[in-house]
Amino acid sequence: MKRNWSSRMMFSYFPIFLLTVSILIFLSFLIVGELSRSETNKANRISTGYVVDSVQNALKETELSVLQEMETNLEIGGFLSGVNGEGDGSRLYNTVNDLRRILYRNQLIDSIYIYRTLDGKVLTLNGLTDLEVFPDRTFLQQAIANKNVRTWSGVRSSQLISSESSTQVISIYKQLPIPFGAEGIIVVNINMHRIERMIDDMTNSQISFMRIVDNEGGLVYAAHPETELPKGNILTTIHSKEIGWTFESGIRSGQLFAWVSVVSYIWIVIGILTVVLGTIYILYITRKNYRPIKAMMNRLQALQFRQEGLNAPSRNELVIIDQALESLIEQTMDYKKQHDENLLVHRRQLFLDLLEGERLTFLEDRLERFKPLPANFTQFVFIAAEINQYNDFRVNHSDKDQNMLKFTLMNLFQELTNEESMQGWSEWINGNRIGLIIGSNQNLKKDRENLRMLAEKCLSWAYDNLGISLAIGVGPVVEGLEAIPESYNAADMALQHKLSLGQGMVVMSDELPDKSMLQSYKYLQLFSELVREFRIADENWRHKLDELFSSFRKDHIRDEEIHMLLHTLIQMMGRELGELSDSMRKIFGEASLQSYYTEIEAGSTLNELESIVLKWLTEIYRIYVFVNESKSYRAMINEMKVYIEENFDNPDLSLKHLSDRFQISGKYASHLFKEEFNMKFVDFLTQLRMQRAEYLLATTGDNLQEIAQKLGYANSITFGRVFKRIVGVTPGDYRKLKMKPGASE
Repeated sequence: MKRNWSSRMMFSYFPIFLLTVSILIFLSFLIVGELSRSETNKANRISTGYVVDSVQNALKETELSVLQEMETNLEIGGFLSGVNGEGDGSRLYNTVNDLRRILYRNQLIDSIYIYRTLDGKVLTLNGLTDLEVFPDRTFLQQAIANKNVRTWSGVRSSQLISSESSTQVISIYKQLPIPFGAEGIIVVNINMHRIERMIDDMTNSQISFMRIVDNEGGLVYAAHPETELPKGNILTTIHSKEIGWTFESGIRSGQLFAWVSVVSYIWIVIGILTVVLGTIYILYITRKNYRPIKAMMNRLQALQFRQEGLNAPSRNELVIIDQALESLIEQTMDYKKQHDENLLVHRRQLFLDLLEGERLTFLEDRLERFKPLPANFTQFVFIAAEINQYNDFRVNHSDKDQNMLKFTLMNLFQELTNEESMQGWSEWINGNRIGLIIGSNQNLKKDRENLRMLAEKCLSWAYDNLGISLAIGVGPVVEGLEAIPESYNAADMALQHKLSLGQGMVVMSDELPDKSMLQSYKYLQLFSELVREFRIADENWRHKLDELFSSFRKDHIRDEEIHMLLHTLIQMMGRELGELSDSMRKIFGEASLQSYYTEIEAGSTLNELESIVLKWLTEIYRIYVFVNESKSYRAMINEMKVYIEENFDNPDLSLKHLSDRFQISGKYASHLFKEEFNMKFVDFLTQLRMQRAEYLLATTGDNLQEIAQKLGYANSITFGRVFKRIVGVTPGDYRKLKMKPGASE
């Protein structure tokens, strides 16, 4: 029987294989000793490293646990600030209990105490004591003098009660409040006996030894216990920068493999010669056995050349095979990717067709293909969600991040629907709007409240976890897929009331006011009254403007109608005031109005729109009064005062700004202001800002940077310095004293 190619290849290499293996068996005896020694060192290094890591991690976890408690515990913060002092036994008791809980949660901690800078008191688990009589005051005084030390101390004796014996500990201290506060210091003492016991549990005295020395070479600890170890027996030395200790370890049977060194090195020479001869033999046999493979590859190359041209360079046959396989894999993956993309496109198109009620001829076949919802569902409801301030969303996120966030939102709607024991199908309708079709074979009309709760859950989750503000409209429950457009149109109509109802909320379509016709006569009459008050220079026009926007909120009219009414108001103002002067003609010119219209269209809330209109009308009113009246001394300074009160949050507000605004010199403006109100302009501006700052600190949860920007300061540092100078305390302390419960929410 003829041998196949595989058999011939195997028997060709077999002699050299037997010879090489025989030599390697002898060589293995030579290297086994070195390998054993190397593995022993490696195992010892790993075990020692594990001990070091365990000790470091245990200390680090203890430190982080204490720091986390310091950051979040309000009782400790109150103790440092002096709120729960000696006079408040209940709070002091709670603070001590918090320290005890830290001690119970961290078994390595021997003791813990807090030093308060305010009065030099030390709070321990046993109560409050003065620094002068505190037993551990020597270490504490060193900590006070060297506040920037961030590492563990050396091993020392600690005694918190004079009547008790001292304990060997290592200590670390941190400034409070975290991270660089100046109100106090917390000291954490770690029991050395517990660390030693932990190390003993991780070492075996029958096999290895271990000792720990400090930076000065002094012995800190020896396992099981070892005090004198010969230097030659040490195999591993690891230094821990965090603790300042050096861990030294080794194997007790250090001479176990020494006998292997007597093996003759003649076998090394024999092994090298064997490898050289074997290599020559392998090259010969390989060339001989390659001939049938070469014939086969010649045929593959000929086929490849016909495809690429006769002048194609010759390539290695393995390269040809590799490229052929790679090309096949790429074609398969491209086909699969294109197939998946086509499925997603067709699935989304089916979703849009259901919303628009189009192309429903083969609806059952298409639903059977994609199976977005079970076939036995008979009732459906459509929920539409829209991203608020979509332009800001596009500016603040890259295209990649936008796609990721949209994909997350789509999955969020799907998963939250499933959590509510419902089944839904979500798709993006356009750039800023996502739709969700919920189906059921039961009575969905009875679950309207559950639908509202689902929508509110989606809205709050998106805002809390993704930072995306949504407006959600819920359509009515309809019978059959063919009626989905009715629910879709109702949800779309609900989203057209964002300005009057608010953006971050859920709008149920059946709860919208039934006002099919806009009460234009009512608003036209209000516009006429506002323009008339404006024309006679009566400040009552501001109340009319407030009344107008209150009507917008009360009537719940659509966003489009609000924009149309504001355009009408502008046109009426232009007809009445546009020809009074060149300044008025410029304000009511096409270019200026177009910019104003754009600003109105960009407004996202009624409050924002009201602010835009009020600012614009105030500017027109100032110019109108200036043109039609000769301003007296008192009228000018009162107008300046009103302007400052309305624009004190403008960071550019200054005497130069006022001089440009009211067409007088800055020096004269300062003179008028001081003479009329007996106060400098800067002091008046600062007073207004600080009054507003006190209100924001007491009633909101905004951070200091946000409050500073709302008051016209460039940063929180400048704001904090001015606030402390005027009020007498820092903004943070003021907030602690004045903040109303629930304001941060």
